[in-house]
Amino acid sequence: MNNNDIFKKLRVALMLRDDQIEEILKLVDFRMSKGEIGNFFRNADHPKFVECGDQVLRNFLNGLVIYLRGTKENPKNPMDVIAIHKKEAQPKEFREKKIENREKTATTTTPKKKFVPKKQVKKEPIVEKVQFKNGKNKK
Repeated sequence: MNNNDIFKKLRVALMLRDDQIEEILKLVDFRMSKGEIGNFFRNADHPKFVECGDQVLRNFLNGLVIYLRGTKENPKNPMDVIAIHKKEAQPKEFREKKIENREKTATTTTPKKKFVPKKQVKKEPIVEKVQFKNGKNKK
């Protein structure tokens, strides 16, 4: 597993876009453009593919710590930051549909049905007991 694979997996796991990665790298004074960052995520066969160096990954990880946890003076809860990313990562139409569905269910509630156990019916055997005779006489 190389640095590009690690970088890709972190990007997917944390649902980060290129502009967010650029922002994370700026936190540790490491400047890269979106195009340069995008080249790390290309297929290895692509002509513009660039191998991710140790320095880039190291600075990204240091910036990620600051981005998620905050600084000593201004600490953050990492789960809150990740929850915000989840919300932003969803398409706008999906979020609007989800809100509409919540409003519909809140306004139109149907009364719950009471649990009624099913009546048990005795089942008759499908196959009757049959004696098979293979043509041999038993004495």
